[in-house]
Amino acid sequence: MIHTLRTLRALLVKEFKILARNPQVSRIVFMMPLSVMLLMPLVANLDVKNVNVAVVDEDHSILSRRIVADMDATDHLTVTASVNTYPEALRLVEAGRVDVIVDIPHRYAADLVSGSPRTVAIDANGVNATKGTLGARYAAMSLGTTLSQWQQQQGRDKGEAPLSVRYRYNETLNFKQYMVPALMAMLLIIICGFLPALNLVGEKETGTIEAMNVTPVGKFTFVLSKLIPFWLAGMIVVTVGMLIGALVYDVTPAGNVLLIYLAAMLFSLVMSGLGVAVANKSTTILQSIFVMYAFIMIFQLMSGLFTPVSSMPQWAQMIAAATPPRYFIEIMRDVYLKGATLPDLWREYSALIAFATGLCLIAAATYRKRA
Repeated sequence: MIHTLRTLRALLVKEFKILARNPQVSRIVFMMPLSVMLLMPLVANLDVKNVNVAVVDEDHSILSRRIVADMDATDHLTVTASVNTYPEALRLVEAGRVDVIVDIPHRYAADLVSGSPRTVAIDANGVNATKGTLGARYAAMSLGTTLSQWQQQQGRDKGEAPLSVRYRYNETLNFKQYMVPALMAMLLIIICGFLPALNLVGEKETGTIEAMNVTPVGKFTFVLSKLIPFWLAGMIVVTVGMLIGALVYDVTPAGNVLLIYLAAMLFSLVMSGLGVAVANKSTTILQSIFVMYAFIMIFQLMSGLFTPVSSMPQWAQMIAAATPPRYFIEIMRDVYLKGATLPDLWREYSALIAFATGLCLIAAATYRKRA
């Protein structure tokens, strides 16, 4: 054990010296998080469909049932739950199953007839600022159309019904609060997945890995010496990202920072396992670049980084469930905006652990050390 640790330390010293001599790596490690975190929140945008609505029907009148039916019949709204109390609906929002809450108060229809209508409250999930804004707008438009038609059918003058709109977890609908946590996923994909793959394949092309293969150094020790520097770089990137988010955009985690580092460490294992597996099957740097680029494109499009997963078709959501960045992004956004705890995120952490275990086993199985 002591001999293995000494060997690993010697190899790590070698790797850090190699990285220090390579100016491209240091530029990527430090300049990429700065450019991505400073520019991407300003230029990124989202498309929104399939807004899930929970209706709190305290009125239980013909009008309230019509409001629910009309919302469910629109192209962009889907009434996924009709509950009796607001806390029940809020739990659905916290679980990520609902985007908008429509709270119809008690005796709403009767008070509307008497000329003293109560206020219908629309609460939108502000974690996704764009989806929250459009979802609340869709719900308000549907409600207004239903009330207008109902008043016409009742032979009454059109009166303005009071409406209250609020946004949960992101009251100002600041889009940067939505993007800043997620962008750290893309940085870790590059630093902990892309660069290790290029590093290993580069040694294949130069032939230095052949000299290492004939030494008594174990393959596990050798691979660790290749990955640990990039894991450390990944933690630096996350720290830089959080500092930029706090100092430049005033976006700070509402939850425990340790949960972010735990998720980052697991996601670093996921991406490094994928990078090593790709490098083991690649013979040239160009080949590994094309393969990793294909994975990165899928991760960008299917992980919920730019387009909400709930807005995707069902077949796309099934693919998104098999993309590791989706779970890391969900953890980051929930910790940043909702202040989620470990019990709240056990499914996401379990998924990252499963991905990390599987990909690291694949990387170990595909690496062949020739004597």
